Amino acid sequence: MNGNRLFYIVFFLLSHFTYSQQIRIGVMRDFAIKKIQFSHNIGNYTVFADSLMIGTLSTNEFFELTFEDELRVRVKKGSTDLGAYSKIVLIQNTPQTSITLTTKTPVAKVRKYKDDFEVIATNRELRIVNVADLENYLAGVVESEGGGKKHLEYYKVQAIMSRTYALDNSTKHENEGFNLCDRVHCQAYHSMNRFTPTIDTAVMMTQGVIMEDEHNELAEAFFHANCGGQTCMPEYVWNTSVPYLSTFKDTFCIYTKQSTWEKRLSKAEWRSFLVDQYQFPENDSVIGPFLYNFNQKDRTAFYVSPVLGIPLRDIRTRFNLKSTFFSSSLEGNEVVLKGRGYGHGVGLCQEGAMKMAVYDYSAEQIIRFYFPGINLWNIEEKWFYNQPALDILSFY
Repeated sequence: MNGNRLFYIVFFLLSHFTYSQQIRIGVMRDFAIKKIQFSHNIGNYTVFADSLMIGTLSTNEFFELTFEDELRVRVKKGSTDLGAYSKIVLIQNTPQTSITLTTKTPVAKVRKYKDDFEVIATNRELRIVNVADLENYLAGVVESEGGGKKHLEYYKVQAIMSRTYALDNSTKHENEGFNLCDRVHCQAYHSMNRFTPTIDTAVMMTQGVIMEDEHNELAEAFFHANCGGQTCMPEYVWNTSVPYLSTFKDTFCIYTKQSTWEKRLSKAEWRSFLVDQYQFPENDSVIGPFLYNFNQKDRTAFYVSPVLGIPLRDIRTRFNLKSTFFSSSLEGNEVVLKGRGYGHGVGLCQEGAMKMAVYDYSAEQIIRFYFPGINLWNIEEKWFYNQPALDILSFY
């Protein structure tokens, strides 16, 4: 076999069997961006406008992009106007390059991201998409969602869950030109991982690992800040059951900072909501006294009784409560709500998982505690072994 033929065979095999994935993330989605600057952070970028290379972004340089109209983006390099174009693309020249985003209209906190970017004008604003390596994206998500100074095993849990969520919801914003956005209804992604090297280690150590259910489908990787000592049934929140998720006691989170809360509301406001909107029978001799007094020892879906049809999730939304896990009592002209937990309570309790990691539970043990019945797989290995057999001789 000659050297050139061997080279091409090896190249083909490596490219065919090397698993890699990029993901498109709509960033700065909390703002209607009219003007933004892309400036140097680490490494260099090449900048294209409608397939034409218009310059490079290096040390002490910046490109300013401004919404021109529904079809065009005005581009400046420094103070030099380069014209208006339909699409601007910034491509990193070497791996692990990063860039700084500074919004000018409106003004927002400076952000830094790795990998490539695309910018177009649409709906009276700039649509900014970070075309990121999946693992770089996950590192940013884990820091945005979990913060710093946590145990390695907790970060591994969050990385596995975030990867599973990203792959399971990769078409969520497909009609907008990207896979996921950076807001909490997808996953918070406010920057690349900047301050927590342990997170990069956790993402690398769990690379490719995902959660699957008994049908080999990606699991629903729900999580919340604190369950208040008891997780919640999914159907209490979304009217949909999940076979591997149920309600159970969780003592790992009950002494953490978000395990309890209290809120006071006016008696009139409380009564108006329950009586006027849900026709609570306040004059009924049996049910009436429970209008202000409700004891929720274990999590439930409805206020007082399912017969009344008052979902606790509706009360939480109306009064901006931290959770649906609360009891109520009347004190003078105030209704006092004493609650537990923060968030919907379904799936993984973040503060509970953090405490488990401190107690030396492994990432796998933590995941199986909150998601009994799921399986952990390495998607890269599955991808590799599911490839069709190759006839090497066909390359001669």
